[in-house]
Amino acid sequence: MKRARTGPRRVRRAGLRERALGLAAGMVLDTIFADPRSVAHPVAVFGRAASLLEGRLYGRSRARGVAYVVICAGSAAALGVAAERLTRRSPLARTGVTAVAAWAVLGGTSLAREGAFMATALERGDLEAARGRLSHLCGRDPSRLSEGELARATVESIAENTSDAVVAPLVWGAVAGVPGLLAYRAVNTMDAMVGHRSERYEVFGWAAARLDDVANYLPARLTGAVASVLAPLAGGSPRTAAAMLFRDGHRHPSPNSGRCEAAFAGALGVRLGGRNDYGGRIEHRPHLGDGPPPSVPDISRSVRLARAVNLTSAALAATAVLAIHRYLGKRRGTSASAD
Repeated sequence: MKRARTGPRRVRRAGLRERALGLAAGMVLDTIFADPRSVAHPVAVFGRAASLLEGRLYGRSRARGVAYVVICAGSAAALGVAAERLTRRSPLARTGVTAVAAWAVLGGTSLAREGAFMATALERGDLEAARGRLSHLCGRDPSRLSEGELARATVESIAENTSDAVVAPLVWGAVAGVPGLLAYRAVNTMDAMVGHRSERYEVFGWAAARLDDVANYLPARLTGAVASVLAPLAGGSPRTAAAMLFRDGHRHPSPNSGRCEAAFAGALGVRLGGRNDYGGRIEHRPHLGDGPPPSVPDISRSVRLARAVNLTSAALAATAVLAIHRYLGKRRGTSASAD
């Protein structure tokens, strides 16, 4: 009679349980401690290293941009693989490493706090404070934005970054553990650094922008779907939110951002999109959703919806990993019986 196999397969299955617990714990840590603005924060350290590498590799060449992406994302993934290998014999250490990595890359609580600050500033009529803080959410020139335009910029940024800062890291953490968490944050950070449209980065940043599009393809659509289901928490209708997601989600220049913004627009009953000024570079975004442009009270509603999407996504990610863990356990039991 053959013995049931243990060893690597068992370790891999056990690692799924620690992955699920670590993702949930990371969400708790983000909820409690948020995202500290510190030069020692792992994402800040990565950003400085990526900036130094850019200085050495930069050129108007897609090949150089590809090399930049491979080195940065590959290094982050390799660090994650090393962390998981070092902790593979200790469930507690593996859970802790996953939790810290998740906390380091999640930004949902900081995003909600920025939205709350903008709402408070605009409610008391302090446009200067709101304009000064908008850079924490997006890259638009705030100097001449009205109250309504500041509200729109805030709602759009909260919708888009709910996917980028929370749902996408959780998806990749569920799929690939610590390497997935770190590699995704590296990809998203590179896109923010070099992936935008400008004379300098149009060629060099092509690879970073395209890889970010791929990494966010499924998370953005999951964000739109979850936001539609949770629309009543923002005073909206799931049917309306889903209708706007399917009708308008593809109209945005980004293959992903529009899915999030259209679902939020439908849930809030507002119309997003319009003229955006990025420091002299003007973009005219198509309108998403029906209704009036966002007003100040809509910011708090968008924050409430974003928080609900974040918590739901964390629960879904952990549950999915645990379900796979149980499935593999049943298969192993069946194989052992057959042997």
